[in-house]
Amino acid sequence: MIKQSTDDGIPSGERLLADRVHRMVDGAIGWRALVLHMSRLQSDNRSAYRIRMAANVFEVLVKEITGDVFRLASGDIVFLFRGAEPAAVNAAVLKVRSLFADDPFASGLEDARGEGFATWYDLEVEYLKFTVYVEQTCARELQRQKPAAAARLPMEPQVLADLCAAVERADLTSLMRRQAICTLAEGAPPRPILHETYVSIDELRDRIMPGRDIASDRWLFKYLTQTLDRRVLAHLRRDTSGAAAYALSINLNVATVLSPEFLAFDANLRATARGSVVIEVEKLEVFADLGAYVFARDFLHARGYRVCLDGVTALTLSHLDRERLGLDLLKVFWSAELFDPRRVERLQEFRAALERAGTAHVILARCDTAEAVAFGQSMGLRLFQGRYVDRLLREAEGAPEPVRAAGGGR
Repeated sequence: MIKQSTDDGIPSGERLLADRVHRMVDGAIGWRALVLHMSRLQSDNRSAYRIRMAANVFEVLVKEITGDVFRLASGDIVFLFRGAEPAAVNAAVLKVRSLFADDPFASGLEDARGEGFATWYDLEVEYLKFTVYVEQTCARELQRQKPAAAARLPMEPQVLADLCAAVERADLTSLMRRQAICTLAEGAPPRPILHETYVSIDELRDRIMPGRDIASDRWLFKYLTQTLDRRVLAHLRRDTSGAAAYALSINLNVATVLSPEFLAFDANLRATARGSVVIEVEKLEVFADLGAYVFARDFLHARGYRVCLDGVTALTLSHLDRERLGLDLLKVFWSAELFDPRRVERLQEFRAALERAGTAHVILARCDTAEAVAFGQSMGLRLFQGRYVDRLLREAEGAPEPVRAAGGGR
């Protein structure tokens, strides 16, 4: 049966796809995934009727092989299958293209981002990369359905150029934030071991370009974060007293690690200080270009830095091999929805994944409530980050409540 979206507030196609991928406990052996980017077709070709016609082409294959078809809220179609002849699936793709032959994108041309009509995944070797796609798709659709206080215009290349120029000129000192990562044992006060340093994206937007949704386009936003990386590194290079006073955690793009700005930052640090600096990289950065990540990781380790994978969820953690990826730390995001105590199997899988990764190497982030910390402690975790941890730290130090609470990193 085709899994499609509903109007219940949460896209069911995305939810069912995420659940199906999560249940691939056999390591996805023999499975493949095909994503048809129907959302990039011209608007008059994206009617519900025409999208259903395209999905039905793959529904015919499901009657003959092991597979599922998921129709997402965006219009994209995901086909998970095992045992099908590649020629049969290719024939189905060509048939769908013929249904939209009047559309330049479906006719075989790439879109403006250099991406084609269909994306293939061999889940035996690209499972984590596909999982990242699924998680981003779910998050994007859920975010899209949240009511906005005021509609913001999407980003465009020229607007991005103006924004980056403004960022290069602006004094970002007041937008720099530090948030502690603490060890937190039951009954003991928090003890900071790292301070993540970052720029508050929301405050940057509100100050420089309040009418724009600066994260609306993933590739344009990535370019913006590279500009911010350079400014953060320049700030830290000047702030030698801050770099010496705190063990630092910095979220950087992989490309930034290999940039002249990072080499200048590195040259400014004492060799003995590098061991107290953690470089965080986003999971998409790792799985989008594994070769570039491995090169950057080896460079960082050779210089004495530690490397942390940021943005890990319960879904991806179950299929990560921390040691094989050469990671010193994993930053897992807390989510009450993912850790539902009624879903005993998922809790058991999560506990087993933590044990494989090593609880001493896992940071539970976005801990904004006592519930999040209590859950992490029940799982054997001792490293925490989030607004609730900030509050405990202030109480332990007798510090006043800040005017603006620090959020998580970007």
